[in-house]
Amino acid sequence: MTDDLTMEPQPHPAVASALPYLDAGTLRRLVPMSRAVDVLEEALRGGLDPEDTPLRTAADLPGGQLLLMPAAAGRYAGVKAVTVAPGNPGRGLPRIQGTYLLFDGGTLTPLAALDGVALTSLRTPAVSALAVRHLAEPDARELLVFGTGPQAYGHAEALAAVRPVRGVTVAGRDPGRAEALAAHCRSALGLRARALPLTGDGPELRAAVSRADLIACCTTARLPLFPGALPRDGATVVAVGSHEPDARELDDDLVARSTVVVEARSSALAEAGDVIVPIGHGTITTGHLAGNLAELIAGRLTPGSGPRVFKSTGMAWEDLVVAAAAYEAWDVGSG
Repeated sequence: MTDDLTMEPQPHPAVASALPYLDAGTLRRLVPMSRAVDVLEEALRGGLDPEDTPLRTAADLPGGQLLLMPAAAGRYAGVKAVTVAPGNPGRGLPRIQGTYLLFDGGTLTPLAALDGVALTSLRTPAVSALAVRHLAEPDARELLVFGTGPQAYGHAEALAAVRPVRGVTVAGRDPGRAEALAAHCRSALGLRARALPLTGDGPELRAAVSRADLIACCTTARLPLFPGALPRDGATVVAVGSHEPDARELDDDLVARSTVVVEARSSALAEAGDVIVPIGHGTITTGHLAGNLAELIAGRLTPGSGPRVFKSTGMAWEDLVVAAAAYEAWDVGSG
């Protein structure tokens, strides 16, 4: 008689075959940007509370960091594992890499794996666009983008999808990369676009900040990108570049004079240097935060007379909602 403990484990029928893998191209085909914005809004309107989402955990490794972002909502659960390796660009490798695993919420059976970087590149600008949809002036036409990486491309597309953007200014430290994004905005999005060097405090850049209706900060900067007195009253500023308490793209002045909306107070007060640093300086208090994304969507806050700021650190519920939408679209198409 064979002891049960020595028997070969038998694969469950539901997981006997290889998991489907949704790569970057498949993900964008299954969930276009406009769809990603909509499913995020549907989740919040359906009662998802961003304050209930676990915060990311970070493990320092010899080559950089490993970030884990778990979440559960509705019929699904999932986790994103992302690595950040600062030395990789010098090796010709991506700085950020990762994978997402989607599970059935009830049985915790694995359902699919997704390209984690592509998922982040989709959901982050979609979250910003959702905030802009409810926060920015309806006739916002001039967009200023700081940065030239994937998030800068994504934000140009996403914000132009929710507001009647006509012109884009790209501010980047690498002139070639800045011009490449400007060219993409002209050819792929049909927008008037130009590139400006992100060097010092030049008059052209100051004028662009003062004139912009929408400003998207998508950089790895650890210090403020521009003087906070420059954005006009009514302008909307989105800051997505950092999730560390000592790194920020916006200065005290801008945060203090703005209506500030965050994804969740819990994550902002733990990870968002853009608000943590001004609180530490005594410039603002935690009560200065006007509300979270769910409260904004529900119409429970009204912007003041100054600029409007949406600060994003990236949250696991956003990955889960978009990953679930992609999986459901894939499942229908493969059935």
